[in-house]
Amino acid sequence: MKLRGSIVALSLTAGLILAGAGCAPPAAKPAAASSTGAATATSAAGLGGMDALVTAAKAEGTLNVIALPPDWANYGKVIAAFQSTYGVKVASAQPDADSQAEINAAKQLKGTSRAPDVYDLGQAVALANTSMFAPYKVATFDTIDSAFKDPSGTWVNDYGGYMSIGYDSSKVPAVKTVDDLLGSAYKGKVALNGNPTEAGAAFSGVEMVSIARGGSADDITPGIDFFTKLHKAGNFLPVDPTPATVQSGQTPVVFDWDYNNAALTAKVPSWKVMVPGNAALGGYYYQAIDKNAPHPAAARLWEEFLFSDEGQNLYLGGGARPVRADAMQEAGTLDAAAFAKLPKVSGKPVLLTTAQSTAAAAVLSKQWAKATG
Repeated sequence: MKLRGSIVALSLTAGLILAGAGCAPPAAKPAAASSTGAATATSAAGLGGMDALVTAAKAEGTLNVIALPPDWANYGKVIAAFQSTYGVKVASAQPDADSQAEINAAKQLKGTSRAPDVYDLGQAVALANTSMFAPYKVATFDTIDSAFKDPSGTWVNDYGGYMSIGYDSSKVPAVKTVDDLLGSAYKGKVALNGNPTEAGAAFSGVEMVSIARGGSADDITPGIDFFTKLHKAGNFLPVDPTPATVQSGQTPVVFDWDYNNAALTAKVPSWKVMVPGNAALGGYYYQAIDKNAPHPAAARLWEEFLFSDEGQNLYLGGGARPVRADAMQEAGTLDAAAFAKLPKVSGKPVLLTTAQSTAAAAVLSKQWAKATG
């Protein structure tokens, strides 16, 4: 499972979330794809319209993406649909990398044909690196709530979900509360998706536990204390979960986003997903174009596709909550059947602000190693 940077926020009318690595040696310098003007285009109109953008992207022939696992938010089908629709090859690197690895790769490969064209990042990493992004407004930009985007299009939230606990009901008792996991029936069975000082899913897992145990968006210490107890009880499993570890039974309990946990039910029929009613923590990812993208037209076409009705419904098909869901529901273009299958969430959503996320990350960086070491 992909390890990602932290994210926040939530939509009101449809219960959707709102905003809130080592690499191989550099390849040869790419051809001057920017000669089309794509590198400075802030909308398709800047290139003469969508047809001109498609033509320029096809001429480039390739799109470089990074840290997009096929079964994370349905990215396997998203990539396949983009390639089929436009005939542009998608080169997918380091699918299981985290958000910081995306930024590291862009810096290390800058000026080469293998540098990332686009990013899919958690909030903390995204907002710390906006100087690396190119502003761009997709055709559907005005249908995205202002809370989900930078006004210039430097970044735009794309999809989100709620932090959840997934578990194999054939191997462990039903998880009804977070504290259940401290019991002996879960010894050596509870995994967190990554290191919370580096990965957003793990960070949000600790934050969700903190809220469930009496903490708040301003206090992550109860979550750290819980994982300290989980470690001392021998229940914490220091293994990064993947679909393979879940299928093999190695990680029968996993803290992760609800869309990732829900996707596992297709592979493990006994897999259940629970979002604590007293800790409905939501989050959204950030989409952006690298300002030095080696394939600037393909990068912009990719954004157009992701924020189209088709792209947003593909996210939904993977159990993620698309940022344009409210607008699409009003227009009658949202996949209602897929929306109805989303994991049920009750309770008042908890939304971290950027300041709260930053403060919690600072506490984690000082205390996490001691808590689980």
